[in-house]
Amino acid sequence: HVQLVESGGGSVQAGGSLRLSCAISGRSNENYFLAWFRQVPGGRREGVAVFARAGGSPLYGDSVRGRFTASLDAATNTLSLQMNDLKPEDSAMYYCAASRRKRVVTNPPSTFETWGQGTQVTVS
Repeated sequence: HVQLVESGGGSVQAGGSLRLSCAISGRSNENYFLAWFRQVPGGRREGVAVFARAGGSPLYGDSVRGRFTASLDAATNTLSLQMNDLKPEDSAMYYCAASRRKRVVTNPPSTFETWGQGTQVTVS
């Protein structure tokens, strides 16, 4: 069983930066894919970044590509999301997620079985 705990959200002005972290604990070596999603009230859960634990570059959503960078620190088992040049439309609840499947999609997000509780990001 894997647990995910996000931190690092907050309020920032447009153009600013935030760094989100997701502490991964439990039987994390069973998860093939890790991802960041975001969701606004009444909206669908949108994939922000996803990558395989085995390696390779993350895949980013069109709206964040070039501004956001996802990474995994294997030593501390922490997933991070560096968000630069933030815009008001980036305001959302951000979630980290993990999947034991060999193949995943972000739309819909149902191929990810484990989710954190979320951390709020507000850009004004």
